Amino acid sequence: MKLAQLVPGAGGDDAATVTGFAIDHRKVAPGTVFGAFEGARVNGEDFIPAAIEAGAIAIVARPEARVEGALHIADANPRECFARLAARFFAPFPGTAVAVTGTNGKTSSVEMTRQLWRLAGHHAASIGTLGVTTADDRVTTGLTTPDVVTFLSNVAGLAREGVTHVAFEASSHGLSQYRTEGLPVRAAAFTNLSRDHLDYHGDMAAYFTAKLRLFAQVLSDDGAAVVWADDQQSERVIDIARERGNRVFTVGEHGDDLRLIAREPTLLGQGLTIRADGADHRVTLPLIGAYQAANALIAAGLVIVTGGDAAATIAALARLQPVRGRLERAAISARGAPVYVDYAHTADALEAACAALRPHVAGRLILVFGAGGDRDTGKRALMGAAAAAHADVVIVTDDNPRSEDPAAIRAMVLEGVPHAREIGDRRSAIAAAVGEAQAGDIVLIAGKGHEQGQIVGDLVLPFDDVAVAREVAA
Repeated sequence: MKLAQLVPGAGGDDAATVTGFAIDHRKVAPGTVFGAFEGARVNGEDFIPAAIEAGAIAIVARPEARVEGALHIADANPRECFARLAARFFAPFPGTAVAVTGTNGKTSSVEMTRQLWRLAGHHAASIGTLGVTTADDRVTTGLTTPDVVTFLSNVAGLAREGVTHVAFEASSHGLSQYRTEGLPVRAAAFTNLSRDHLDYHGDMAAYFTAKLRLFAQVLSDDGAAVVWADDQQSERVIDIARERGNRVFTVGEHGDDLRLIAREPTLLGQGLTIRADGADHRVTLPLIGAYQAANALIAAGLVIVTGGDAAATIAALARLQPVRGRLERAAISARGAPVYVDYAHTADALEAACAALRPHVAGRLILVFGAGGDRDTGKRALMGAAAAAHADVVIVTDDNPRSEDPAAIRAMVLEGVPHAREIGDRRSAIAAAVGEAQAGDIVLIAGKGHEQGQIVGDLVLPFDDVAVAREVAA
């Protein structure tokens, strides 16, 4: 693509060929368009000279930025401008794209959406915390919402491979940093809102505002909003969608379009009665827990608003497969106690995971969890309080302490659950929980889910909760 095609009338060398986009000056090659943004820790404008020296032919930056030797594409919101131009460069994309935001449930919802589309005969993919997932492969990206260049190039690559439907997670960080701009979004979903990421956003109002960008600005004008109606913040999402003229599709016990009439726990799943189009549909969801039912309904809603048949989509819920690290049954102990691994790392997520397992507990619910370092410190005691209220035995351990003192993190968690046992080494904590579990007990290892490493300082040490649980249970 010529620079003149990408930015008509902008000046510069119109005949120059754009070869790529980058926001890291170390990835600039001749012909690159470089995005120079002010960040929380690094100011990309400081690297403009290095990017130009490496061959950047255009720089997207604030009007005040100093650019010499390349076209200055000036914009008061350079992140948004850069994303829009990058989308023009990387297009085309799959014809149907949907996004999911919320505090909890994003990963499961997008992956379930992918599965339902696949069951309906579509070539589908999901993008998020688990990476890029298709029916044939999974590639880890390392972020819930990758940077905009990685995101758009991945989505365009999926289109070249024949993918027609893609569901992606829209995190608050990704939305506030315009990492998902440019891609037409036919439907957007809201799961729920609770405390998380206040280390970045500052307060709940700013956090929620970032989430709402998906509906206020990213969702296509003729798109649909799928909303979990049972969350106290759902009305605000619905109001924004209606103000824009978007279709609103609500799900849940208070949902108008997919209403959850009844939910009955079974040994390995739950029976759901769902009302849609005036008819009641009964289906056995092979996943345990109320929040898994919520994720499944969100996914079904996204499939339906993008053209799926309601009855067939609801019936397909019976064929959903577990999502990695989301209430994943990792092992059975020598005494017959099931061991589950879940990604829960907020107070309400811990509560939901415990509530999901409680109907299946004949004895005690034994919980192992910790809190991450260099993240919102205010949620740590709240997580402890949730553990105290919903588990019978609590072991507080380490979970990605990063640059912080692990003992100090554990102490903050223990403020909310003072009767808990403290075992800093995560492997030892898991071994202790599994070792004391009796028949009728259930062990829940929370916080890391699918993650394959423990971040200590600048090191990422290999660690997989599922693998460890299987080792100590053997």
